[in-house]
Amino acid sequence: MQKQGKDYIVFPLDFSSVRQAKDYVKLLDGKVGMFKIGLELFIDQGPSVVQMVKEESSAKIFLDLKLHDISATVLRAMERLANLGVDFVTVHCSSSRAMLEKAVKGGKGKTGVLGVTLLTDNDGDIVKASGFKDEFVKDPQLLVIHRAKMAYDAGCKGVVCSGMEVQEIKQRFGKSFLAVTPGIRPAWTLLENDDQKRVTTPGKAVTLGSDLIVIGRPIRDADDPGLAAQKVIKEIEAVLNPSDNI
Repeated sequence: MQKQGKDYIVFPLDFSSVRQAKDYVKLLDGKVGMFKIGLELFIDQGPSVVQMVKEESSAKIFLDLKLHDISATVLRAMERLANLGVDFVTVHCSSSRAMLEKAVKGGKGKTGVLGVTLLTDNDGDIVKASGFKDEFVKDPQLLVIHRAKMAYDAGCKGVVCSGMEVQEIKQRFGKSFLAVTPGIRPAWTLLENDDQKRVTTPGKAVTLGSDLIVIGRPIRDADDPGLAAQKVIKEIEAVLNPSDNI
């Protein structure tokens, strides 16, 4: 079955209350392919929020917990998360390949591990302040590719990266290695002082090879979130089916 525009969209449930999250799940069911549950909501609600999404929507579930601990702890945490029946869980690539391998093992073949390469509010200045080599400071993309290779070698399903790195990641690691892109801003919502440093538009991200694009504020803050999601779908489908626009 051919992938549809909505299947690319991941909507983050970045809300302080489960009531708000539930309202958006119901509103966007059928208009996005996946819901992302982050730290704030998961810490507040625990596994019950996963069950809520399952009950209110047919979309897939992505737990964005960015696990980072000793390998044995990450293994046990992933085993618990796999039992929840979620599709993906994020794990930081800033640790070791051994930790990533344990995360994959803990997923039991049911829950895929996505390696977080470099947070989208990070740039060369932050990389420098973190003490990395000059080569990574001058070109943070090299650090992203380095970490993506570690995730690939460890058996992760893919990585979280900006649209700027997607093309090279696909060339190096193949089409089946997923590229999940946050920092997505439709052209009609770009802000001059956005807190995301490495942003791209939905159409461009998909053209470059992104498999999943995380879009929050442009949909959440719209007067009509459902309509905003439809606009994003149209932008994606315009690049998926260019002949339809002739």
